[in-house]
Amino acid sequence: MLHVKYSENTWKFMFPILINFAMSIIAYFLTVRLIPKIKDMFIKANLYGIDMNKSNSGKVPEALGVVTGCVFLITLFLFIPIPFTNYIFDDINFPHSEFMEFLAALLSICCMLLLGFADDVLDLRWRHKLLLPTIASLPLLMVYYINFNSTLIIVPKPLRPWFGFSVDLWIFYYLYMGMLAVFCTNAINILAGINGLEVGQSLVISASILLFNIIELSGDLWKAHQFSLYFMLPYIATSLGLLKFNWYPAEVFVGDTFCYLSGMTFAVVGIIGHFSKTTLLFFIPQIINFLYSVPQLFHFIPCPRHRLPKYNKETDKLEISTTIFNKNEIGIIGKLSTWIFRKLNIIRWQEDKNGVVVCNNFTLINFVLVKIGPMKESTLTLILLLIQVVSSSLAFIIRYPLASIFYEV
Repeated sequence: MLHVKYSENTWKFMFPILINFAMSIIAYFLTVRLIPKIKDMFIKANLYGIDMNKSNSGKVPEALGVVTGCVFLITLFLFIPIPFTNYIFDDINFPHSEFMEFLAALLSICCMLLLGFADDVLDLRWRHKLLLPTIASLPLLMVYYINFNSTLIIVPKPLRPWFGFSVDLWIFYYLYMGMLAVFCTNAINILAGINGLEVGQSLVISASILLFNIIELSGDLWKAHQFSLYFMLPYIATSLGLLKFNWYPAEVFVGDTFCYLSGMTFAVVGIIGHFSKTTLLFFIPQIINFLYSVPQLFHFIPCPRHRLPKYNKETDKLEISTTIFNKNEIGIIGKLSTWIFRKLNIIRWQEDKNGVVVCNNFTLINFVLVKIGPMKESTLTLILLLIQVVSSSLAFIIRYPLASIFYEV
């Protein structure tokens, strides 16, 4: 049995977690049964796509993340009374702040699910994709302000002679948390495009958060990590059900809906659970992919609408996709960034005498293909997920052995 620092007995602590675990198992089987039954409805509603990495792909239902999102939310809606059972007839000691946190977290996730589905249906512009998570995170930030309003951060030991033991970031801490929600939702969406990758990377991140929560249950902030477990268990269960149909060869596409749902769920548990910096550590591949993609995302060099790897029908393998431009027509930042990337040997660059350049699109997916060469789609997904697992292992090393060196009192 876990050794946990709490005042109630072990059964009162474990009871809601066990109920949540049982409900998550039901959610998994419900997801597995539900998706095959309703995927044709999406095609009839013209919510479908064509798998560009297959030689003979038909219509593949799109935005099935809304199904797992709904099952995930319904599971948590039904779970709401369980953690508060002991306080139903005790209004004086009822933990109103915890109840408020739970509802605000559900509200933010629900808003993000709605906005993500709107994106899949309406195909919103990128500026809207940056705005939507900010709006959806507002209920969460308001609850954080009312319940905690703690904006102090501990300064690493090497910097304490200049900044002191702690620094109050004031409103900038709330800006950071809002940007965390924006980054988490869009980072998963950017690193996407091959079967199983969106769900696979999200499952590795969620499993890492789950393991971190279990480790921290023996600490002083055990309630915050218990709160996180309530969300991670049904999320993992429903995502596993979705992965069954999204793995190569994909029967369904998850859509932006799933990416937004996942990102907001991770942001919610990170903010309410007071481990937002640790949450970011589990996003190391997404951070690398974002930094690598910056020249194209901000249009310092031309960015095609789809940066998916290119499918070769003859070899049945994926190859790098490319963008073509004249280097004399891009700005100073574009020239500087491509020069740095060329010096680091992280892009494939071909230039003719007229300055016309053919280079790979700047994504982690294409980078792997540049370094390893063409490969099967399923193999590419496995390599990227292995990178995610290794990065999570590195995150735990940074969080425990290294953090104890820099933050030891």
